Amino acid sequence: MSATVAADAGVIDPRRDRLVITASAMGTVFEWYDFFLYGILAALIGKLFFPADNPTAALLASLAAFGAGFAVRPLGAMLFGYYGDRIGRKYTFLVTITLMGGATVAIGLLPTYAQAGLWAPALLLVLRLLQGLALGGEYGGAAIYVGEHAPPGKRGQYTSWIQISVVGGFLLAVIVVLVSRRAMSVAAFEAWGWRLPFLLSFLMLVISIVIRMKLSESPVFRAMKDAGTIVRNPLLEAFSDKANLGNVLVALFGVAAGLTVIYYTSQFGTLYFLTGTARVAEEEALLYLAFGALLAAPFYVGFGMLSDRIGRKKLLLAGYALAMLLVFPLFHLMADGANPALSRATRANPVVLEAPDCRFSVFARAPETECGKALAFLSKRGVAYARAEAPDVALRVGSARVEGFDATAWEAAIAAGGYPLVADPAGKQRWKIILGVAVMVALSAMTYGQVAAILVELFPARVRYTSMSVPYHIGTGYFGGFLPFISQYIVVKTGDPFAGLWYTVAVVAMAFLVALIWLPETKDRVLEHQ
Repeated sequence: MSATVAADAGVIDPRRDRLVITASAMGTVFEWYDFFLYGILAALIGKLFFPADNPTAALLASLAAFGAGFAVRPLGAMLFGYYGDRIGRKYTFLVTITLMGGATVAIGLLPTYAQAGLWAPALLLVLRLLQGLALGGEYGGAAIYVGEHAPPGKRGQYTSWIQISVVGGFLLAVIVVLVSRRAMSVAAFEAWGWRLPFLLSFLMLVISIVIRMKLSESPVFRAMKDAGTIVRNPLLEAFSDKANLGNVLVALFGVAAGLTVIYYTSQFGTLYFLTGTARVAEEEALLYLAFGALLAAPFYVGFGMLSDRIGRKKLLLAGYALAMLLVFPLFHLMADGANPALSRATRANPVVLEAPDCRFSVFARAPETECGKALAFLSKRGVAYARAEAPDVALRVGSARVEGFDATAWEAAIAAGGYPLVADPAGKQRWKIILGVAVMVALSAMTYGQVAAILVELFPARVRYTSMSVPYHIGTGYFGGFLPFISQYIVVKTGDPFAGLWYTVAVVAMAFLVALIWLPETKDRVLEHQ
């Protein structure tokens, strides 16, 4: 490695480091803003692009399209990882941010189902796939660029700014959506105002490109280029070497999968739980999420710095263990704070659906059987219920019983049992909601804050972009990206609003065991010597 490159990599240059961190973090904020917009507006997008008489089907179809964007992220990781290891970190993540921004702006220009029929969801899906493809190359580029500039002993601190920028993207998306909603009527927002947050991406895209154009290539990549050690085929080398392949699998199952489901549970899981089960208005739920995330956001940098002192592995394992222990109590705390009347009614007058063993497809435009209609009704109402085998359909609410399916009679019985249609503002204990959200985000920070440092340190420089991007985006794309869909599907099929959390616990338990057994401690590794 040349003396100039060594100086770049080993000496703290505050001005250079601020530019490196700011440019990388701002780009990541922008890209995650783009991706989170869809998740926040999933219910409305479901109505506009996936119309159905069954609102549960529309929501789940929208969430499936949300997950599809994550599904192609591994392909983006392979494509842009290849070029990141071949032509450089800087130019690769300039391409990814341009592709991401262009696709987001285009979503704001799409016709709806009412305007274009089946072309509308088809075009939406194509743009979601382009977003996912771009995001597959963005994270690895930003994390590696910062990590390869960071001085020894500060890599966790420096790269943690990439992690906190994910929270920044979420907060920015929430703020823009809330301001847009407040600026117009509900009818206007649902007719055309929802497009504004997507179109705003054009301005942020221009700013991000201008800032990133000022960057120079990372010192580690320049050293490889000067030494002539750049590999011909990063994909082949990354996955043909048994030792490196083993680390790829550890990164996938022990790191990316676990921390991602914790993060998405803290964001989208909480949002859908508050609006669907706790009956909190969407705008109010977004405010809780924004405030809770803002309170806990500094923990990302704090835990990144702590990992520089005590190590990455033990902090990751502690975060996994606490998440498994606390996720159910935290969601019960939020439920009790958001809608105490609902919690009391669930205990005092449990709902039981008596029905024959019937099939109910959440994807059907409209349920046909009486049993299917009953399940659709209860899913839409967000009421926890148990199932009991019976020859005919009936509903029990406490001691009351209504024979046959009749939406009006069932709604009256549920209301008489004390189940509120919306959360009562006077009965809310808002501190419980905010505390629950903040602790969930803090748990995410405990596992997510140092992850960029772990992944950068785990792999050799010559195939680093490819090796870390692929497992990260398979983990986030499949284990995390489909979490909203899978958890909501579990809730719909079981009738238990908390049942979806078992998916989070199961994935985190797997990640804990894999990390405990096979993840090495990486904090003292020297990147330029790998």
